[in-house]
Amino acid sequence: MEYYSKEIGNLIGELQKLPGIGEKGAQRLAFHILNMPPDDVKHMAETLVSARTNVHYCKVCCTLTDSETCPICSNPKRNHRQIMVVENSRDMAAYEKTGKYEGVYHVLHGAISPMQGIGPNDIRLKELMKRLEGDVDEVIIATNSSLEGETTAMYISRLIKPTGIRVTRIASGVPVGGDIEYIDEVTLLRAFEGRTEL
Repeated sequence: MEYYSKEIGNLIGELQKLPGIGEKGAQRLAFHILNMPPDDVKHMAETLVSARTNVHYCKVCCTLTDSETCPICSNPKRNHRQIMVVENSRDMAAYEKTGKYEGVYHVLHGAISPMQGIGPNDIRLKELMKRLEGDVDEVIIATNSSLEGETTAMYISRLIKPTGIRVTRIASGVPVGGDIEYIDEVTLLRAFEGRTEL
């Protein structure tokens, strides 16, 4: 038996497609949206469409941005000779919150996972290797401490070692199986400061 009209059911169905949103959460969000002033709903919808239309990959580090290069890559005060490799833009934001890292980033948008059919060509490794043709002193691998993250770290290390560029891995302050985006700033800072040579 259907409890809701078609429009409400459709809205709940669309909201349920978002990560971490189950049926009850989708219902709460749907009714919240339906009780918002029409102008606020219109503004929210326009913001969603605008973000999806205008956000793309930074031409340097591959994070998501609405300009040609992201604010970090275009900042001349950052150390462009030190590149931290992360799995996604949320991980990059987590490191930025520590306020201590002064280098730049490279966002892979994933990790190597043969079980899920994700190989080296499915993440942004070619772009990383292209960047390493410039003046780079160190690559810090800050992938998650999962099987996929460790596999990716070892693969990147093997790719970079022959170039003579220093390759380090964040220390184990990040728990195995933990996602970087959910870890507190102090733990991230300890992991960063305790990074080791690969």
